[in-house]
Amino acid sequence: MCIAAFLWQAHPLYPFFLLLNRDEYHSRPTKPLEWWECNEILGGRDGLAGGTWLACSRNGRVAFLTNFREVELLPQAKSRGELPVRFLKSKKTPLDFAKEVEKEAHQFNGFNLIIADIPSKTMFYITNRPINNSDSLVTEVPPGIHVLTNAQLDSPWPKALRLDQSLREFVNKNGDRELPVKEMVEKLMTNTIKDDVSLLPGIYSPRREYQYSSIFVDTDSELGRYGTGSISALSVKNSGEASFFEKHLENDAWIDSSVTFQIENF
Repeated sequence: MCIAAFLWQAHPLYPFFLLLNRDEYHSRPTKPLEWWECNEILGGRDGLAGGTWLACSRNGRVAFLTNFREVELLPQAKSRGELPVRFLKSKKTPLDFAKEVEKEAHQFNGFNLIIADIPSKTMFYITNRPINNSDSLVTEVPPGIHVLTNAQLDSPWPKALRLDQSLREFVNKNGDRELPVKEMVEKLMTNTIKDDVSLLPGIYSPRREYQYSSIFVDTDSELGRYGTGSISALSVKNSGEASFFEKHLENDAWIDSSVTFQIENF
């Protein structure tokens, strides 16, 4: 489970601004924020399957992923985390890459994938769990503020609505000034407010869904401790300056790291 909120072509200073919590079993091996793929891709990485939930490239491509909340899973499914990596390594346009993924989407368990090329102002959303049995798995993302949980993009889950409202308040308060990244991480992404059971989507058991209903998740399960293991903020300014901030959990301690770089040919 994960949750992300982002600005897309909707701010006078930032063509792109993203906040994302990654929720996972704490025992799953994870590599923190760093450069990889010959110093071309920046992000955290899954130490088990080798993929990622969020990463960007030097040429201004961004990809991030959430799983879809569902009970039935494919026993031999491909790793969803490979999709962002493939996009960042690809030279295809976001639309062409989305069409490629659409053809093989049935081989994965449920996913939501956002891919963007910042210099060309192009962003697409791909899911293999479309709304109302739609034939199309690909949608261009319009400018605005969006929230992605473990349902379709901008689904009105209560915690998504809370995060959407909080982000809008920060944006309105700061106007055309720089957004206070670390303050937003602390105040928005560590929120532990949970929902009334009557408001939950009813896919998992009530107890499990209640524990997952906060923006920041921390719970014990039969498979061990589960919850938010990293909080990321990725922004791109009009100048082409990209900043990637991450807080990740390591041995029960939160560690901050950040990288700033200039997008090539911006």
